[in-house]
Amino acid sequence: MSRRPIGYYVHHHGAGHRARADAIARACDWPVVLLGTGIGEAGVDLPDDRPPSGRFDGEDAAHCRPDALHYAPVDHEGVRRRVAFIADWIAAEKPALMVVDVSVEVAMLARLASVPTICVRLNGTRSDPAHLDAFRGASALLAPFSSALEGPTTPEWVRDKTTYLPGITAASDFRPSIYRRVLVMFGRGGDPGDGKLLARIAAACPHWHWRVIGPATRPALVPANLVFAGWVDSADREIAEASLVIGAAGNGVVGAVLAADRPFVCIPEPRPFSEQQATADRLGELGAALVLPSWPSADRWPQVLEAAMALPSKARRALHDAHGVHKAATWLTAHAAAASSCEELPA
Repeated sequence: MSRRPIGYYVHHHGAGHRARADAIARACDWPVVLLGTGIGEAGVDLPDDRPPSGRFDGEDAAHCRPDALHYAPVDHEGVRRRVAFIADWIAAEKPALMVVDVSVEVAMLARLASVPTICVRLNGTRSDPAHLDAFRGASALLAPFSSALEGPTTPEWVRDKTTYLPGITAASDFRPSIYRRVLVMFGRGGDPGDGKLLARIAAACPHWHWRVIGPATRPALVPANLVFAGWVDSADREIAEASLVIGAAGNGVVGAVLAADRPFVCIPEPRPFSEQQATADRLGELGAALVLPSWPSADRWPQVLEAAMALPSKARRALHDAHGVHKAATWLTAHAAAASSCEELPA
């Protein structure tokens, strides 16, 4: 008997959601169909629901939005078509399960369409009515991070309903690091890196080789020990080749750094629900990263690098599971099988 698919909704803000979905889908022996904006031929490509500005902060500006929703702008053609696409796909394919990574609205839509849901939980303060209602309606919750990184404000019942599955990353490339190479990472979810500041920092650290990936402005004068590589095909390989990584506290970056076991200078960026700040706080408390509130001036960076290199790797290793992807795939398969078998039982 053919198995009905697992639908996997992929949020389009930042790259971490897609990377996590791809890793799970590759490891899963149950059919998985990705749904999201920009998915292309890899799944179901949904109409874009972002505001005209293109900036997405997790909430809309509607004055009459219900407490159970975060983003439901009124009279938005992309939202209308997006909801219709998802509902039509559910009606046609009858998925055994919907994984929602992440969206309160899509979780509610799937639940209204009579589909069991698994909500992916990110860190941060998510005790608002919308998040809590989505969590209540889900069959289970998946946190793609170690329980040791859990924030203190998370309700106990939410923790109890959560399965913590760190290590949902692409396969780690365990190549040796390049001597005194610093990798600076900027992602899609935040502002571009300040090229002029990076040039000053590299000049202040002449014995280190600096490599910047992701969006960053380019200064007129670039020191010989600084390379702006732009977007790269494999950030995981770049991390593996680094002696030290500097980046924000997004789940994807943190997971990849922990998987490669590289010293980490973490500079969290503002995100809805304080997601990155919560993760960074716990990383710092556990000694798994050197956490800074903002980019220091260039003259401070020699000391920053030495302090980060001195952090013991034990704390980083405790937060990673090398089998995380396969555990997540097995766990989701079990939920899909259980949901399918329950529907086949007599009333």
